[in-house]
Amino acid sequence: MITSFFKQAKPIHFVVMSTFLLMVFVASKIYVIHEPLTVKLFGKQAFYFVIVLSSLFILDFFASRNSLTKKNSYKLLMFGLFMAMLPETLLNSKTLMANFFILLALRRIISLRTQKDVKKKLFDAAFWISIATLLYFWAILFFILIFAAMILYSIINIKNWIVPLTGILSVVIVWVSVMLIMDYDFTDYFNELFVYSFDFTGLNSARIIIATTILISYGTWASFYFIKHLKDKSKSLRPSFNIVVLSSIISLLIILISPNKNGSEFIFLFAPLSIIMTNYLEVTKEVWFKEVLVWVLILIPAVFLIL
Repeated sequence: MITSFFKQAKPIHFVVMSTFLLMVFVASKIYVIHEPLTVKLFGKQAFYFVIVLSSLFILDFFASRNSLTKKNSYKLLMFGLFMAMLPETLLNSKTLMANFFILLALRRIISLRTQKDVKKKLFDAAFWISIATLLYFWAILFFILIFAAMILYSIINIKNWIVPLTGILSVVIVWVSVMLIMDYDFTDYFNELFVYSFDFTGLNSARIIIATTILISYGTWASFYFIKHLKDKSKSLRPSFNIVVLSSIISLLIILISPNKNGSEFIFLFAPLSIIMTNYLEVTKEVWFKEVLVWVLILIPAVFLIL
């Protein structure tokens, strides 16, 4: 059984999920890349695949390190299957890389619970989110996580509240310098910011509708359990779980207001949803039910691929 195989964290799970993601990555790229295979093209796509694997590794690292999940590989399984459900998340290089930097920031934000190297972690988190914002503007909403974390972790020193601003400023200074050197028109750039849309026409395909319906249904079901049992978590870990919930809410907001809805914006939801789903799978005693949940995630994209 699949859930039994991933029940204990083992190195083989990274190999299995890396291979699985490689197949999904190649399959999704075949349909959109029509240019001849060259060394440059291969190198470019290999770089993006490394970003995918790095995202998987970062998720596993900070979730395990901060006790957001037990010692299993369900989160790896969920993250990989979510990408297979919506392969559009692998096709947009900007959102793919923006999500990678958000995961780096999330790692630093959640590690604030130790109260060690607070200033460094706040600077790093703001720095990574700033870079993600340059790639995908609405990633700017994740700055909320930094200030929410400072409240949840009782970081009250006023100097610490200024640190994230220095992280933002450092990225802005470099960005403005590059723009000036390249003689880029700032007016054109700023006109492209703050653009939002509630037009969901881009998601109007049977495959995307079915995939998003399943993901949202799974997420809603597991989130009710997750939030209901937050009070059962240890007092020291509760803030971290609240940050995961807030991260998923921000991701949903980004999906809602994204100006170009094509499915790639769902990638921001995958990490927090993987953690929430993992917590649900950890306590569900009905093995058959867990197997059904996982097999649905496997069979749906497989059926669409065949058809």
